[in-house]
Amino acid sequence: VQLQASGGGLVQSGGSLRLSCVVSGLNLNEAAIGWFRQVPGKEREGVACISGSEGERYYADSVKGRFTASRDNAKNAAYLQMNNLKPEDTAVYYCATVCIYGTVAPSTPAKFGSWGQGTLVTVSS
Repeated sequence: VQLQASGGGLVQSGGSLRLSCVVSGLNLNEAAIGWFRQVPGKEREGVACISGSEGERYYADSVKGRFTASRDNAKNAAYLQMNNLKPEDTAVYYCATVCIYGTVAPSTPAKFGSWGQGTLVTVSS
């Protein structure tokens, strides 16, 4: 299973970005997709999740109302629409075939799920 995250970039505060996560080796309609972010020196944290079967969505409180997770099973891709971005949203964003709420232990990516390589989002004030 491989995941390819893309769509990061530099945006001003209040702006929007749409991250994409293309999945290969797995039918996306059978998998939950989690979105995570990590700032250097800090633990990775879960920000959003879209479940496999029913497409239910869950969000961290810090992004609720601003971020929207979605997916296109025909394209085997998941997306994270990020609106009203804030400087504190600056991080490397990852997608994975696992949903974790809160912080992610450093050993978790090697043990659970498949993870993409990350895409950098920088929000300027």
